[in-house]
This record gives sequence, structure tokens and C-alpha cells, in this order.
Amino acid sequence: MASTLQEIEARLLAPSGPFETCEEEVLGEPVQVFAERPRSLVEILRGSGGHGDAAYIVCDERRFSYAEHLARVAALARSLREEFGVGRGDRVAILAANHPEWIATYWATLSLGAVAVGLNGWWAADEIVYGVEDCEPRVLVADRKRLARVEDRDLAVPVVEIESDFEPLWSGAAPLCEVEIEEDDAATILYTSGTTGRPKGAVTTHRSILAFLRVSLFHGLRLLLQQNARGETPPSEAAAPCMLVNAPLFHVSGLFSGAVIPLATGIKTVWTTRRFEPAHVLALLERESVTHWGPMGNMIHRLAAYPGLERFDLSRMRSVGSGGAPIGEEQFALMRRVFPEARSSLGVGYGMTESSSGVTIISGEELEQRPGSVGRPLPTVELEIRDADGKPVPDGVEGEVYLRGPQVMKEYWRRPEATREAIGPGRWLRSGDWGRLQEGFLYVNSRRRDLILRGGENVHPAEIEDCLESHASVREVAVLGVEHPELGQEVKAVIVPVPGALLDPEILRSHVAERLAYYKVPAHWELREQPLPRNAAGKVLKHLLVEGGVSPFLEE
Repeated sequence: MASTLQEIEARLLAPSGPFETCEEEVLGEPVQVFAERPRSLVEILRGSGGHGDAAYIVCDERRFSYAEHLARVAALARSLREEFGVGRGDRVAILAANHPEWIATYWATLSLGAVAVGLNGWWAADEIVYGVEDCEPRVLVADRKRLARVEDRDLAVPVVEIESDFEPLWSGAAPLCEVEIEEDDAATILYTSGTTGRPKGAVTTHRSILAFLRVSLFHGLRLLLQQNARGETPPSEAAAPCMLVNAPLFHVSGLFSGAVIPLATGIKTVWTTRRFEPAHVLALLERESVTHWGPMGNMIHRLAAYPGLERFDLSRMRSVGSGGAPIGEEQFALMRRVFPEARSSLGVGYGMTESSSGVTIISGEELEQRPGSVGRPLPTVELEIRDADGKPVPDGVEGEVYLRGPQVMKEYWRRPEATREAIGPGRWLRSGDWGRLQEGFLYVNSRRRDLILRGGENVHPAEIEDCLESHASVREVAVLGVEHPELGQEVKAVIVPVPGALLDPEILRSHVAERLAYYKVPAHWELREQPLPRNAAGKVLKHLLVEGGVSPFLEE
């Protein structure tokens, strides 16, 4: 008899099981943690040599095995220590496109007990200067293209240019340094996307990143056991795991999911280094036998619309999903059509930079039964929905999403007031997202600031966006509120049509009116030819659509 999901989870979480949990004090508060876990990311790094000649990084024409990567990291760590004085607690800033040098610098920095700072590679000059001044690194490792943006600025910090200065630093033989590292030592600073105001540096620790690694392994094993129970894809017949990564390394999805998890598991990673192009990505998926991919933004729409899609063999794909926000049924339908072999493992999760990436996930039958949900909390994660006064609300009632657990960041770098606003008593993290818990499953509707208040009704943009995306002639859509003297706000839709399509707002108005309540039907429409402005996570920068102006990010 096939095991049920509940039985599988019970075995994994049982006492003496691989994912047994217990209560420990973390940063002064008792929280649930995994009993068996690595105590620092350097333990993962040292163990990665056991993967030997298996490929770790494939980037354009370059390939690095796990053994070669570890050797280069050790040599680079020695150089950072001896030439730039990098030691425990110091910062090393990285400003570059996705390249092996970025990844090696990250691991070398951590091996010294230092803190790796991922500066946003899409920043313009002022933002770069701000980031360097904010984190005060011992050294900045950057590529030529980004350094050109600040060539007339004095950064007041030693700079290593990847193209011309890097090769000697990671050449030669050296042992990994022996440094004492505590679980709650800072490991990484990643800056929030900065859709409003100056970005803040979220400080994640060895503990918080490893907690994300453990819940990811839990979900992966849970999914595999489910598939085996259903008789799907015996391991002997499955393609070797291979992950395509096109999220930037300065984002949690690129760094923690794309560089940390594979190092711990021996997965091959394939990195894109250019603007998203369907033909290029399809060729990579086929050539490298990719089995796992997390597309962002409108990538699936563009892939599904590519006229040469049927020429590519995508049969090895086993897992496709996304995170950060709910995905509409129309997008899941496209995923099923493009990657039919991954139907049973399609998934979506929820998380943020401040929670070291995902804290919930839903896939398979659960997703089919609860479309619109982003899943149940993963082990060691606690969730609450609270009202405007910070009090928990009953099941099914909307409010702000709060969470706690070992994945929560330590603090905002040198922002004590912002830290206190985000992390309250008990180390509960205030997400800023609006949603509800229903029978243990989280439904996230929108960022609280995106909520549209029309005549006393709460209107969630995501619901209308999903509806409009189901129209065959709509390529991209963003829904936002505009001021109205009597209603407070009205609904506005900004539409990017499919190339060649002629869209009439009246047709779109009817499309929404047939499916949603009258007050959710946009009263204002804007058709535009240019793609919607997005940040590195693929999220639309709606404030630019409201206020006008151009994106501050220089997308590659």
C-alpha cells in the first residue's frame, strides 16, 4: 500500500529520524531546530570535496568540478587573508554577474569566518557607492562592466577586477584555513530589493542559511518518497540531478538555492550570464539535461510562446517551481504543457530575503487541491496571521503574515531601528505581506502596501492579475490602485500585449467582469509596448508605474 504524505512526513520527522526537531535557544529565544545539522557552512564546503570530479558549475564554456572548486576556494581564501587582511567578521563585497569567481569568492570568504556581501549587480553608480559605504568591506571583488559604472568615483576600498586581477588569487595549492565559527555568526549580507527607499542589508547567519538547506532537503526527500510510492521515475532510470540557475547570485534564490544547496548535495548547476532569451535557455535545458529549474517573472510565458519550442527535448525535467508569490492557474497550465514530465512535482513556495528564502512550499496533489496557496510551513517554521494591532486572528481571517524560526535573519546591517520594526518579541518577523491561514495552508494575496482599498472593499491585485494573464493576448500585467475622491481608490491595469496582438480594453473589461466581482474590474487601463519594470526577484516595480520614471536597476 502506497504511503500517504502524512505517513512519509511522520517517518522523516520522527524521533531519531533524519529530520527530528527539538527546541533550542537561538539569539535569546527558544525555537524549534533540527537536532542533526551542520554547525557552519564551512562544514558543507569541506565535505564538498567528496563529490570529486562531478561537475559543480557550468557557466558558458567553463566547467568546474567539485574538487577543482574546493582547491580554488582554498587558494583564494589564502589570498584574501594574506593580501587584504580578511579575517573573522570582516566583509568582502562582491559586485558581478553570475560567474564562477562570484561563487568561489563567496565560499572563500565564509571559510575565513568573514561575511560575504552580495551587492546588487543591477545597481547604478549611486547605489553601488551607497552599498560599498554601507558594508565597509576589506575588499571589493567586481567585474569590469560594473566597475565602469563607478570609474569616476572614489570607493576608498581595494578592488579586485575579475577579468584582470583574479586569476593569480585562486591559483596554486593551499589548505582551507582553520577558523572557529559559531552558528549565529554572520555569514551573508544581501540587500533588500529596494522598491522603495534605500535598500537594507539583511544579515543571515550560518544557522539561518543551513536551516533553509535542511528544510529544502526535507522537501526534496519528501517529494522523492511520494513519487516512489506512486511508482513514478525509479531512481535508476532518472537523469542525474542538474539545476538551471538564472536568478542573480545577489538574490536569495540564486545564492542559497543555486550555490549552497547544490554544494551540499553534489548537484550540477548550469548558470546563465545574459538577459533571458528563450532560445538560449531551451538550448541549455536540452544540452545539459537539466532536471530542476525555478523560472521567475514571465519566463514561462515567454518560453511557452517561443515558436521553436517543440524542437527541444525537455523530457528530463523533473521539478519546476517558483517562490516569493502565488502563481496563477494559467501559469501552472503553461508549466504543465511545456514540462509534462514535471507535472507531479510542480510547486510554489513563499519566503523572502529576511527569512533566508523559502519557509513554505506546496506541490503535487496538495497544489491541485488548493490552487492559490503557497503551502504549509516547513519544519521548524512557525506562521501567524495578525491584525493591525499585532494580535493573532482566527483561521481564514486575513491579516499580516508573521513568521519565526532559525531561518529568520539576525538583523538589518547597522539598522537597529529597522531591525526592531521588523523583528518583534519572540523574534517574530513581520513580513509586510497580506494573507490568511486556511486549515494550515498559507494564502498570500499581496504586499500590504499593494492592497487596493476601493469603497471599503479590500482588492488584491494578484487575483485580478491572474485573471488577466489567462487572456491569450496578454503577455504581462500589473494591477495597482489610483486615487479617487469618493471611493478612495480605483483599480488600474497596466497591460503588455502579446507581440502582434491588438487589444481593446473593453474586451479585457468583459473578460474580468465575467470572472470577478464588479468592484474588482479595472476602471483604468494602460497598454504599453515595453516590458514591465522588474527587480532581481522578477517582481514588478509597481511604484514606477504609479509615479513614473525609469527603473534604477540596470538589468543585464
